[in-house]
Amino acid sequence: MNSEIRVRFAPSPTGFLHVGGLRTALYDYLYARKTAGKFILRIEDTDRTRFVEGAAENLIQTLKYVGLEFDEGPDKEGEVGPYYQSLRTEIYKKYIDELIEKDAAYYCFCSTEDLDKMREEQKAKGIDPKYDGRCRKLSKEERAKRIDEGNPFVIRLKVPQEGEITFYDIVREKVTFPWKMVDDQVLIKSDGFPTYHLANVVDDHLMGITHVIRGEEWLSSVPKHLLLYEKFGWKPPKMAHLPLLLNPDKSKLSKRQGDVAVEDYLTKGYLPEALLNFVAILGWHPKGDRELFTLQELEKEFSMKRITKAGAVFDVEKLNWMNGHYIRSLDLIYIAEKSKPFFEKAGIDITDKDKYLKVIANARMRVSKLSDIIEQSKMYYLDMEFNEEAKKIILDENSQNIYQYWIDELQKKENWSKEDILELQKETMENLKIKGKSFFVPIRLALIGAEHGPDFPAIINILGREETIKRFSKVLDLS
Repeated sequence: MNSEIRVRFAPSPTGFLHVGGLRTALYDYLYARKTAGKFILRIEDTDRTRFVEGAAENLIQTLKYVGLEFDEGPDKEGEVGPYYQSLRTEIYKKYIDELIEKDAAYYCFCSTEDLDKMREEQKAKGIDPKYDGRCRKLSKEERAKRIDEGNPFVIRLKVPQEGEITFYDIVREKVTFPWKMVDDQVLIKSDGFPTYHLANVVDDHLMGITHVIRGEEWLSSVPKHLLLYEKFGWKPPKMAHLPLLLNPDKSKLSKRQGDVAVEDYLTKGYLPEALLNFVAILGWHPKGDRELFTLQELEKEFSMKRITKAGAVFDVEKLNWMNGHYIRSLDLIYIAEKSKPFFEKAGIDITDKDKYLKVIANARMRVSKLSDIIEQSKMYYLDMEFNEEAKKIILDENSQNIYQYWIDELQKKENWSKEDILELQKETMENLKIKGKSFFVPIRLALIGAEHGPDFPAIINILGREETIKRFSKVLDLS
């Protein structure tokens, strides 16, 4: 391994990718691209009790869909694989044996019932619950005897009981923890699988990870990890712990208060470009007041020095604004392609590609999510249905006169420009002596079934002359 920057995103396959996980992956990706380093994906699947079938594949697919291509990972094998921790268990056995040999770890035979009772007693005394170290006092002979008898066990890290540890974090700067606050962490579970803490340290070292970028919730684990690095005689990577993502009420972002899975947002019609841009500025401040960035621009602008310490509020209204910007500004063909699933779900036939593009060009100016495009588009595809109030307006004598006038005029020539329609609009008001709401509302009702909407040239451009005449004819025959 050379001296290049190597970062990793290491999710657990316990469900869909959380937006907080997306931000972590994005910062890892951006730092790798900014430094011409490598972005590694590692699946941390050693917790078999929380393992969800298909979750790892979904995580990989989501990362690729939003444009975060990793350099090494499950389907891009490098020199330090495999990239699923469940396939690396033999590797961890070697290192746990080394810790046992160095008296840096010990066997613990406490049952779940023992641990629950211990915690309840500690709570009753007003003590923060943590393992009290009772098994670290067992003699070597007693441990061997219990193992021979087949007693189940875990292996714990032997944490110092006095003093403190100080370390430097890129975001938090100088951080100090008293050792008495640090638990004797389980390193190997009773099922033989390593915990996150052992596998994480071993894999980061063997994979040459130079910078660990992860959420603030892992800050309290750093003393255990640094102790492991010390016991193995390894140089630890630099670390950066990202600020929490918060709900508007400043509580930690959770599913109880709304969507947290990236897939939920994509399904609702948020674009990958908007999601990446939005999560990028949740805890990172670019220079100046600029907020809109493409992924390529973020790769150039990103700096870990500008990551903030304070929690970042996940403001859905701001996400909506940003998503609306991308819907309006990205290539029309691209937006049309991304919108197709919503039309298919609504059962709308969009095989007329020319009409479909005109519909999207119009609708995208009025929405903040792709899912909203259907509401702005269905009137161009579905037959009009009118309530009694609309019928009253349509059947008014002035309205009927307008419809007949437009049918007669539209039939005079095949092609109508925007200027032609505006001129027809002016002539109709002058000749029929009708203006204002009495003119505009009846036409919109007849053509799109609503009192408000796009201007007439836009509507007729989408419908075409023949369909426009057909719709006017229908309301002339309305009874």
